[in-house]
Amino acid sequence: MDGIWFLLAAAVSLATSWVLVTRLERIGETVGLTEGLLGLLAALAADVPEITSAITALAHHEHAVGAGVVIGSNVFNLAALIGLGAVVAGLVRLHRRVVVLGGVFAMPIAIVCLLAVVGVLPAVPAFIVSSVTLVLYAVVLAEGRGRLGRLSLPGRWDRSISTAVAEEEEELLEAIHPRRGTAVDGAVAAAALVIVLGASIIMERSASAFGRAHGWSEIVIGGLVLAAATSLPNAVAGVYLASKGRGAAALSTTLNSNSINVTVGLLLPAMFLGLGATSTAATLTTSWYVGLTLLVLAAAYVRRGIGRPVGLVIVGFYAIFVAVVLGARPQ
Repeated sequence: MDGIWFLLAAAVSLATSWVLVTRLERIGETVGLTEGLLGLLAALAADVPEITSAITALAHHEHAVGAGVVIGSNVFNLAALIGLGAVVAGLVRLHRRVVVLGGVFAMPIAIVCLLAVVGVLPAVPAFIVSSVTLVLYAVVLAEGRGRLGRLSLPGRWDRSISTAVAEEEEELLEAIHPRRGTAVDGAVAAAALVIVLGASIIMERSASAFGRAHGWSEIVIGGLVLAAATSLPNAVAGVYLASKGRGAAALSTTLNSNSINVTVGLLLPAMFLGLGATSTAATLTTSWYVGLTLLVLAAAYVRRGIGRPVGLVIVGFYAIFVAVVLGARPQ
């Protein structure tokens, strides 16, 4: 019965997430957000299932499940949005400035996540560093192309960042292009949010119950089952963007989603609920997330994009990750 509840809740959560994303995009367009901030808002809305499932698990002292949902989702995002996207598209072209812009903010958050999971950095300072990094990124996006002078950056930095933001926004404008929202959109978004939250809670509880009944480890429940189920909206969007040649939009969606997952879905609740004892499985999963992020950014920068061979390597690394997690002994 738990398996049926999980499937039903997953279907409702995933379907309603799309409604939430589109309505919030319309509201963002109404208040005049830049394309970059619209992309960040869309990533936040699409991450609601992961964040809710992770917080629910942490609240029930299932720390490995909670951490697994967030970090496993990040590994899945990299494999599905970037790796599979490149396999489908053949080549995802990326400007180096866009790669650097995304990496400058995404890598520190990934490293802070690893330090927190292994117990080197407490949750509170980890959250502060991660949230400040995310806020700085939002500020850069909020300023938009051609308006970074108000940040008083050195001339060369200003030109490079402005160009990167412009290149990213051009693709996001084509990828998102929402119409202006109305009061109805606000009401629909609020209702959709309630439904997604409820469905995600049911999804996490039923998956945990089903997994325990069948002897699955917490990292398998969170890092594989829930991580993949809650990340499907992002995966579909990423593959679509890559297939349409929107490389910057696909990369932005991936990195934004992962950074929000860590900051809001893991480190924020960890300040109050803790991360639990350090485990080999959690350390392995987080290290994989950091390593795969670095691989994607390095390959994209060196080759000015991700081709099908590199995409296959990324997907292959995820397959190895799945095999390792399945083979790990329950802790």
